[in-house]
Amino acid sequence: MSQLPIADVLPQLLEAVQHSSQTIVKAEPGAGKSTFFPLQLLLSGQCSGKIVMLEPRRIAARNIATYLAEQLGEKVGQRVGYRIRGETRVGPETQLEIVTEGIMTRMVQSDPELTGIDVVIFDEFHERSLHADTALAFCLEVQAALRDDLTLVVMSATLDQQALLGLLPDATYIHCSGRQFPVDIRHKGLNANERMTGVMAKQIESLLKEESGSILAFLPGAGAINQVMESLTHLPSDVMVCPLYGQLSFAQQQKALAPAPLGQRKVVLATNIAETSLTIEGIRIVVDSGLERVARFDPKTGITRLIEGRCAQSSATQRAGRAGRLEPGICVRLYSESQGLQQPKTPTPEIMQSDLTALALELAFWGAHDVSELAWLDLPPKAALAQARDLLQTLGLMKEDGQLTSMGRQAHQLGVDPRLAAMLLKVQAMPEFITVAIALAAIMEEPEKNVINLSHSVLRWQDSKHPKSSILLSRAKQIAALCHTSFDLRKVTAQHLGLVACLAFPDRVAMLRPNSHGEFVLSNGHGAMVDEFDGLASEAYLVVLDIQRHQQQSSRIFSALPVDIHQLEALFPELFVTRDYVDWDDKVGKLVAEKQTCLGKLTLQRQALPTPSKEKMTQALLNYVSRKGLNVLHWDESANEWLTRVRCAINWLPEEAWPAMDEASLLATLNEWLGPYLVGLTSAKQLSKVSVIDALAARLGWPLNQQIDEWLPKHHVMPTGTQKQIRYQLGMAPILSVRMQEVFGEKCSPIVAKGTQTVVMELLSPAQRPLQITQDLAGFWQGAYKEVQKEMKGRYPKHVWPDDPANHIATTKTKRQLNS
Repeated sequence: MSQLPIADVLPQLLEAVQHSSQTIVKAEPGAGKSTFFPLQLLLSGQCSGKIVMLEPRRIAARNIATYLAEQLGEKVGQRVGYRIRGETRVGPETQLEIVTEGIMTRMVQSDPELTGIDVVIFDEFHERSLHADTALAFCLEVQAALRDDLTLVVMSATLDQQALLGLLPDATYIHCSGRQFPVDIRHKGLNANERMTGVMAKQIESLLKEESGSILAFLPGAGAINQVMESLTHLPSDVMVCPLYGQLSFAQQQKALAPAPLGQRKVVLATNIAETSLTIEGIRIVVDSGLERVARFDPKTGITRLIEGRCAQSSATQRAGRAGRLEPGICVRLYSESQGLQQPKTPTPEIMQSDLTALALELAFWGAHDVSELAWLDLPPKAALAQARDLLQTLGLMKEDGQLTSMGRQAHQLGVDPRLAAMLLKVQAMPEFITVAIALAAIMEEPEKNVINLSHSVLRWQDSKHPKSSILLSRAKQIAALCHTSFDLRKVTAQHLGLVACLAFPDRVAMLRPNSHGEFVLSNGHGAMVDEFDGLASEAYLVVLDIQRHQQQSSRIFSALPVDIHQLEALFPELFVTRDYVDWDDKVGKLVAEKQTCLGKLTLQRQALPTPSKEKMTQALLNYVSRKGLNVLHWDESANEWLTRVRCAINWLPEEAWPAMDEASLLATLNEWLGPYLVGLTSAKQLSKVSVIDALAARLGWPLNQQIDEWLPKHHVMPTGTQKQIRYQLGMAPILSVRMQEVFGEKCSPIVAKGTQTVVMELLSPAQRPLQITQDLAGFWQGAYKEVQKEMKGRYPKHVWPDDPANHIATTKTKRQLNS
């Protein structure tokens, strides 16, 4: 380890930690920043308290801790330990803890002073995970307000140091070179008709024949990994093929990371989990597909969209670096050099494209109601935060003012996903369901791949056939302890799983579409589908646990449970709403009045009501306008012109007390301004009788509905006594079109809007064709008019073209008419 590049800057690092409260370490791949530096900091003895190092991935946290303990000749849990979700290996001697970032956030929340901790190290910060950004924001506030002696170290391989220095302007900056051996980069772009997985398999076979050493191949996901594995089944017995991705068991992951047995070579097929922090022994060759799968959350739908695309340039650099750790290596990229240069330099941070529900809960518990009060590299998007807060309110965890409810504070203490926390808390007083909820929470944290009906996973768990049975049982017991109860797997009834899941996913209860198979509509109003051959395809109702939207496809259900809707209503009536519904039905052309039982946007039962009252009739027509838009009203030319004038006045005279008159505001307040004008109407056709101007003028109110004609008059009176219309357009100056002869004698352009807007004069020829456009009439008379006069005298000799138009009498007549 002492030969690693990070050793060259170790004295600077130790001094920075001792004398600077913030340090930024930029160390290129292979420098040893994740292992050598924290171990030497521990051995230096300069920290009386604990050192906590954050890792973005569980597999990295566990392996780094194990490796460092081995360097000390100790077991994990002595001087070096780790904490990850569901697993803790620390003891009274532990001085260096490797933790995943979510664990760090909980440590800060439970003890904002971070008692007993001297140094917090953010490793692999360039990955920009949501938890890393959150933990750093919290730690910076702790450092500023409570612990000026706390030391923060941010370590990054590829992140732009200027961005970090902007966030930590007083930090000591240290740079360290990276890998010790050169890597030969080769580009082999795919042809249009070639499949990536097929080319990847052939490239691996070719490299095994031509080169020495083991191979690490980067693929976008488990599906692609399995396809390549199938293509490599015929390899000689001295070649091991090992998959490596997050859903594998610990033993399977360790098999991929361990050195190949003597006399054997290894081919590791990995997702981007192997980009950083993990050293895979014996790797000399990297084959990079250049692809990755990224989950992007859509706040409008509440659904995550899975996108497969090219990785960022920094990720490509990380991947190539895996080949040069121990000796000169080779990196074959299955894309052209120009394709790589077209990619962004760094990946989009997770905080900019993820579901922020858990973050919203953390911020509320922290007391950060204004997210901008904390220090972020990228401020969380407003739309995603608003959607997250709406969901927390739906779950009963947050009040409308953004404060947590008592259940919300309890949910935070549980330390599980907010949806699952709400479910666990809502059934705590129901012994027959609490065990089911605990089992569901545990199994959702460790989902089986390609299992759509989650009850099948539970049954396999009960039969000890689930690949992670022991992990699930351990986690379930931990959750049970948090809920102050015990867990007995035998008491879990599969038919109750869907019922308790609805408490976590009330927005994803799904109803089978009429006359369909596998096509559902969710209680949030969006559509989703399950494979038509799956057993769930014919269920009347489901609760959807995992749903993703693919690029050109509708949302696909990846995990769900069947639901007995009648039993759900009997057990949890608070999920349902009964209402009187009156609306105009476009299909049948009449008013529909019925009593409805609804769950979100799903209508489960309908019962016809007697003829509705006038009030219900009016509300139905308002609903119709709200749904169809303002265009269903009768908009003649005068109504459109009047509204445009008002909207221009709002822009030009903001000091006046205008009501909002944009389309969104008008639709949101239909009851107020349109409702009184619909009383007595009985059909949508009668909407054409409503005077839109009268209704909107009433909304404008006195005296504004009188002053609008004074401030923005419809016409301008010309010196000839004729009236010419002023044209108003949003975002543009008002325009007046008039023959030039009618403007003679005018010294300057007209003004409107209490003198704030000069009218644009479009001066026309006797044939009504534009001659000049100006807002400076006086300047035009003195300047450009001479050229116009010279040309027009010859073309229109019957009309007057005076030498001094500013002092000439305006006219609508020809010379002959004037002289007669």
